[in-house]
Amino acid sequence: MSFLESANALLASGTWHAGLAVIKGLRNGAVYGAKIRFPHALVMTFLFHGGSIQDKVRFVLRATYMHSRNLASFVFIYKFFMALLNRFSGGEQFQWHSLLAAFVGGYYVFGENNKINQQINLYLLSRVLMALCKVGVSQGIIPTPRSDPFPLFGALIWAIVLWLFEHHRATLQPSLRSSMTYLYKDSDIFSSLRNFLLYNKA
Repeated sequence: MSFLESANALLASGTWHAGLAVIKGLRNGAVYGAKIRFPHALVMTFLFHGGSIQDKVRFVLRATYMHSRNLASFVFIYKFFMALLNRFSGGEQFQWHSLLAAFVGGYYVFGENNKINQQINLYLLSRVLMALCKVGVSQGIIPTPRSDPFPLFGALIWAIVLWLFEHHRATLQPSLRSSMTYLYKDSDIFSSLRNFLLYNKA
């Protein structure tokens, strides 16, 4: 039997499934992180970042590597602790297992305060809050809305962010602050058709 056949037989047998699932989780985290970050970093860097082509390429590769590494590390830690907790509980899985495993992974991987982690954590925060509201409604903790609450949600978000921009601008993230400056402040600056229609500032 060749090595490839032996490997396929092992993977199909279910032997060491938990450990092999941890390794595949590491692989999937690395691949997904790279697939998500690379196109985003490429577009944003070449559109909005200064510097030479070499600097831009280095930035894109560094951001892609960091996102890929962090996601791979988190998936590895999460699945490792889930397998461990599952083993200690006799094969029974409890809700607190996922909370604890993800807490450990989140602390050690996504607890470092850098731009990549900020983007990922803030992205998740909005989804988590939305999901928690749905859980609250489904379990009767939050009354079922009589009408679609999304218009009010949109109104509050935009009201708060513009209030922060106008009166507490320094508290906003630099990228958001820059975008809002372009939209709401740079549009006040014009003296000719050149900088009214063709260019932002000229």
